[in-house]
Amino acid sequence: MPKISHLFFRTAVVFLIVGIAIGLHMSITQNHDVIGAHAHINLLGWVTSAIFGGYYALNPAKAGRPLATIHYYVYTLGVAVMAVSLYLLLKGNVALEPVVAASSLVTFAGVIIFAWTVFTK
Repeated sequence: MPKISHLFFRTAVVFLIVGIAIGLHMSITQNHDVIGAHAHINLLGWVTSAIFGGYYALNPAKAGRPLATIHYYVYTLGVAVMAVSLYLLLKGNVALEPVVAASSLVTFAGVIIFAWTVFTK
């Protein structure tokens, strides 16, 4: 398996653990105020990162390109910062709204890099 696939899968598992922990905490406390952060961590962190890892595993030539590594770091940084800042925003720290917005744009840039990878030879 290409190194980049391994990185995406390992990162996906970390996001899965965090997402499940937040879900369990919401269930135990019956307080669902951070459900948006929980959903973003699970869908963008766990699911999408795993899909990226699968894509690169199936396309080892593209996995070996420097753009794949850039994709990993841009996307992962964006999702990680967005997840934490969104969680804290939903907990009442409204000052983090610009951080959520900026990290969402970084995450989107990671998706655009992936789209470029998929649609180019």
